[in-house]
Amino acid sequence: MKTLTLGGALQLDDLGPLVDGQRLRLKVPSAALAALKDSRAMVEDAVSRGEVVYGLTTGFGKLKNQAVAREDLRELQRNLVLSHCVGGGEAMPLEEARLVVLLRIVSLLRGVSGVRPALVRRLVRLFNADLIPEIPQQGSVGASGDLAPLSHMVAAWMGHGAIWHEGRRLAAATALRRAGEEPLELEAKEGLALINGTEVMKALATCAVWRARRLSRAADLLAATSVEALRGSPRPFRERLAELKRNEGQRRTASNVTRLLEGSEIITSHADCDRVQDPYSLRCVPQIHGAFKTALQHVDEVLDGELNAVTDNPIVDPVTREVFSAGMFHGQPLSMILDYLGLAACTLANVSERRIEQLVNPDLSRLPAFLTPKPGLHSGLMIAQYAAASLASENKVLAHPASADTIPTSANQEDHVSMGVTAGRKARTILDNTRRVLAIEWVCAAQGLELAGKLSAGRGVELGRACLRTRVRPLRGDRYLKPDLDAAEELLRVGAPLLAVEQELGPLEA
Repeated sequence: MKTLTLGGALQLDDLGPLVDGQRLRLKVPSAALAALKDSRAMVEDAVSRGEVVYGLTTGFGKLKNQAVAREDLRELQRNLVLSHCVGGGEAMPLEEARLVVLLRIVSLLRGVSGVRPALVRRLVRLFNADLIPEIPQQGSVGASGDLAPLSHMVAAWMGHGAIWHEGRRLAAATALRRAGEEPLELEAKEGLALINGTEVMKALATCAVWRARRLSRAADLLAATSVEALRGSPRPFRERLAELKRNEGQRRTASNVTRLLEGSEIITSHADCDRVQDPYSLRCVPQIHGAFKTALQHVDEVLDGELNAVTDNPIVDPVTREVFSAGMFHGQPLSMILDYLGLAACTLANVSERRIEQLVNPDLSRLPAFLTPKPGLHSGLMIAQYAAASLASENKVLAHPASADTIPTSANQEDHVSMGVTAGRKARTILDNTRRVLAIEWVCAAQGLELAGKLSAGRGVELGRACLRTRVRPLRGDRYLKPDLDAAEELLRVGAPLLAVEQELGPLEA
């Protein structure tokens, strides 16, 4: 198990193993823990002097003006957490829940949340013991942070709800007892510090961007496979055209496809054919896939800052010796990039579905109808195109931006919210749908290659096809197709074709 040392700048690449379902062990240097002492001292000083400070000695939201006695502050934090546990729907996948916990620890380590070093040490120990709370997906409006889902996270460590422990779902109290852990008890400010943040949004964005990077490269591989199967021209992928367009996304896409097509006997065989232009779904791959890469780069840049951002309220700042009540918890930056990413992913699914149509339609492909050796008796991959069309259409509905919406909460004290978790959940679904569409294209394009003759495709395309054939046989006649499409999708999910290609050709560009 890899160890991740916290305290410095966190990078998306550090979190990739978690996205892929692996575990990490966390280590926090003593200096990073010691840096929490100053803000904690400010909290304890304010409490001892009876100062009225939001979240420390008052109620929350609309109840901000209700002072709470010093002897009731522990109960205040407990009540805060339990009263906010109103989440619903399915639980977050385990890999996302692990990221939520890790990212909340990272935020606390910035040293302006006013928590005890002992609390952070405890959270690290719980994470390393793989005591991961079950977190409902629904219930957050994205300001003041992800209150409801994060409250479920904290409540689980207090003995309420459920915890995942080493792959098993247990009642939280049972999991803690078996691991030799006492239920968590919170001091002044600590409940608010744990639930007032955007870590659910960040976790969704982290998973989405990591998977989108993989899809971006895989889409280029599958487009190259379709170009070969459809006897498309390599000319639109020339470097000179990227220079003229002055678009980095186009350049990266064109470079990827050109490398994947190198050594193709198929390309050489039809160099002097009578086709003047290919359809847009082939000819405009650099522009369409390139636009996705450009969007992904912007999303990546914003997320890079958010991964290390302070999202607490109030901020207990030992540098200025002030307590700031501000809006660091507002998820608008994350909700907007998650909407953008989902919208961009729609484009990959849309153009992939159009290439599938080119492959299965004999009027367009010059291949046997629906890619079966015996059209009529067999339907081949006819309905696979229907499935791709269904998913691409569903994406268009999901692409409506959640970040354009807002609804007041807390008696209009919180009168503008981000809907960031909704944006993240939609982006996740769009990316999943897009991966399924790409899997269908892969199956169709590989089948098209095998029906088109015995000439070899480009080295990268052949490596990708060989990867597919480890799990999916060529289609000789009609059969139960779902396992084939499931297998192709799973290979894309884990990045198997990219691993096969990049070991030989070097990294492709996302």
